[in-house]
Amino acid sequence: MGTSMDPTIGREAMNEGRPPERDSYLEPTQESGREFFLRGMTGSIVMLNLLRYREVADYSASPELAPSAPISGEAAYRLYMEHTKPYLESSGGRVIFFGRGGRFLIGPESERWDAALLVQQDSVAAFMAFASNTEYLSGMGHRTAALEDSRLLPLQEGDFGSVRSS
Repeated sequence: MGTSMDPTIGREAMNEGRPPERDSYLEPTQESGREFFLRGMTGSIVMLNLLRYREVADYSASPELAPSAPISGEAAYRLYMEHTKPYLESSGGRVIFFGRGGRFLIGPESERWDAALLVQQDSVAAFMAFASNTEYLSGMGHRTAALEDSRLLPLQEGDFGSVRSS
């Protein structure tokens, strides 16, 4: 008898022992969280957020947060940020940049990000305290409703030597 294969798993991923690619990324995985800790980042960190909004926000996972009428994903993300800002600031974090996106100048022609957000935290510990705050988490449904896809890249300041401007 033959074995059945999951058609969603690409050959390359199966052959290399990696999990299949997902269609969207809205939450960290247990493995990505573990790797984040193991990086051993010290001092201030900056989280680069790439955001792709849904055309219409999907509140099916948190109907208790849904507005009375349908709203755009971008509007739902604004609600998320309004909810988030006090918890972010009380943890020592701050938004240092928000900008509208679009298609890449260098990158896949079919890929677009509607916005980019840079959030600074004093440390990994401060970020984790913020991210696990139950009051903050009570508004996460706005983020989930808002986003079709996202990326979150933790950054730590580096030194480019002579390339760095003074």
